[in-house]
Amino acid sequence: MTAPRWSSSAPCTWLDRVGLSSCFGNGGIGLSSSSVRGLIRRINRRWRCLSRHWSHHGVNFVYGSGYVHPVSGVPIDPARGERILGFLAQEGLIDRDDLIAPREASVRNLLRVHTPNYLDALQRTDTLLRILGVPVDDHSAQKVVGSQRLMAGGTLQASRLARRSRGVVVNLGGGLHHAHRDSGMAFCVFNDIAVAVARLRIHGFGGPILIVDLDMHDGNGTRSIFAHDPSVHTYSIHNEHWGETNVTESTSIALGGGVEDEQLLGTLVKTLPPVVESVEPEMVFYIAGTDAAADDPLGNWDLSADGMLSRDRFVFTLFRRRPKPIPMVVLLGGGYGERSWRYSARFLSLMLRGRVIEPPLTEELTLSQFRAITGTLDPASLTSDPRDFSWQLTEDDLVGIVPGQPRKTRFLGYFSPHGVELALERYGVLNRLRLLGFEHPTIELDLNEGIGETLRIWARPDRKDLVVELRLDRSRREVAGFEVLTVEWLLLQNPRAKFGPFRRPLPGQKHPGLGLLKEIFGFEVMVCEILELDGVFFVPSSYHVAAQSRQVVYFLEPRDEALFEALRHLLKDMPLAEASSAVAEGRVREVGGEVFKWEGLPMVLPVAEALKERVSGPAYQAEVEEAAEDFRFELGSAKPVKPKPIKDRPASPGAVSS
Repeated sequence: MTAPRWSSSAPCTWLDRVGLSSCFGNGGIGLSSSSVRGLIRRINRRWRCLSRHWSHHGVNFVYGSGYVHPVSGVPIDPARGERILGFLAQEGLIDRDDLIAPREASVRNLLRVHTPNYLDALQRTDTLLRILGVPVDDHSAQKVVGSQRLMAGGTLQASRLARRSRGVVVNLGGGLHHAHRDSGMAFCVFNDIAVAVARLRIHGFGGPILIVDLDMHDGNGTRSIFAHDPSVHTYSIHNEHWGETNVTESTSIALGGGVEDEQLLGTLVKTLPPVVESVEPEMVFYIAGTDAAADDPLGNWDLSADGMLSRDRFVFTLFRRRPKPIPMVVLLGGGYGERSWRYSARFLSLMLRGRVIEPPLTEELTLSQFRAITGTLDPASLTSDPRDFSWQLTEDDLVGIVPGQPRKTRFLGYFSPHGVELALERYGVLNRLRLLGFEHPTIELDLNEGIGETLRIWARPDRKDLVVELRLDRSRREVAGFEVLTVEWLLLQNPRAKFGPFRRPLPGQKHPGLGLLKEIFGFEVMVCEILELDGVFFVPSSYHVAAQSRQVVYFLEPRDEALFEALRHLLKDMPLAEASSAVAEGRVREVGGEVFKWEGLPMVLPVAEALKERVSGPAYQAEVEEAAEDFRFELGSAKPVKPKPIKDRPASPGAVSS
């Protein structure tokens, strides 16, 4: 086997993960079969990186790794800001000089806005329960407080820099507009804009301030804090009012549900310019929430991607394309699910480049970041143990020399235990587990279990609370003409979390998931590339497992693809948990026929170009279209379906459940 070309193994930070260690990441990535296209992309990105210094865009960013703290049951993507930075860095639109690390807002600054009793109450988990809507332990509660305190500090720093530079500063967080003086609500602990405004006033900034809030939910907390302050005007278009709107300086417009592009943009164009003329702001805070998008899981508006971009373009142009541009702080605000970052990324690429650069799918971004990290890993570090050098013979040295059955010593015949842990550490998987409260994740490899080799990650060194179990094998049998990495079993679970209003149990789940499916896919793809395998093969055990994988994974057979598309069309208006339950409970029927029963439909995540062509090329698509007429489904009443026994292992090789 020919190993790819590598550079030295250096410590990995979150800057490495988003590609900000340099314009090229860490460099040294070997050329593959797609090397020419990759080289062209890198040259183009380098050109953009250099051109920035010839025509500076006047935009800075505030972000810190402390913004990332996932809370089980709360549908906020903890990697939202990191994904945006990763995309902008890969496109050569920003570098380290544009990035400012935030500091936590001091208690002194928080007390300029929030009451002492409220700040004291944040020591209790029941206070966070009311704010987040889900129960949290003390560790998670204080992490959330620390994370939002850091975001408040980020908005404070952004406003200070915007005032000094008269430019645009983007805080990749913040917009916590539901927090009141004496309480928090709807995921908002501190009102970061109010804290920033209070500090500006203390330091002599007396000009009028305009807060433009286009999060889909009402900025009720911000409006209440400035209810009697004539120097701060709060402008908000939202779905419904969440509080008193008759205040000194406010424009509050409730449009109801189901809002589409034309209605929002028409309202915005008609109402915002007169407010700007009246207020004559000397500083603007813009909450560019993305929960107005049609695919947002917590929103009830139907804005398209183009509509979201037109909204942001209009606001940005209104304040910056004028003889005397107004200093502007941009905040992310609300936006839920793993696709919300892409709306912000499109807007920011427009702001930085003057035209939109379409961001990749979340899965593709994860893979590209993993590839950049892989390029910094020394293969020796993946195949050796740091304690390997010794003149003393060990049991491993005698394998194959002494009589008897050889014992496996390497995961998939290549990775040492140290190498597996190093890869998971560098790819950020172990750090994501730590952020979930598993401070000492412990890795176990079982190489002699029968079918496949098993990687387990336990929550603690005493091997209590299993959080990840992944069984892999190499196979030439599953896909004719290709060697693939077969996923025989996958379990991702958070045994310390509970289901709640924002996370319903999926069929077969005992515990909520970890939100790490994309990272595990990324790890598997990197394994394929290192071992020169053609792709990842698995058989989803249920509808939801297949649905969660659809962005980068294909059904091996065209008829299965056509069948799934017919199912997806029938169930498209249902939440995923409800859709998967409908399939599992026998509520999906063939039109005029039998109850549909989910059976193993093999899927592949192609890595090699030849396998990509096999499952997504013109011939494949033609067969899918031809088979589409064969599948018609309808929803009926539940018919008893013999339940499958819940086991710790799949009933047959290749079944995957998560």
